[in-house]
Amino acid sequence: MSGSQGGGGLMSSAGLVRYFDAEDRNAIRIDPKTVVAFGVLFGVLVQVLNVVSL
Repeated sequence: MSGSQGGGGLMSSAGLVRYFDAEDRNAIRIDPKTVVAFGVLFGVLVQVLNVVSL
C-alpha cells in the first residue's frame, strides 16, 4: 500500500513549506510563549467565571 503513494506527500507539501518559510515584513510577529501565556490566562479566566456563576 505505501509503495503506491511514492513521494507524492513530500512533493505536495513543498509549496506550503516554501510559503510559510517566506518572510513578510508586514506580518505581526508574536512570540510563541506569549500565545501560550494568553491561552493559559484565558483558560484560568473561564474556570474562574464558571466557579463564580455556580
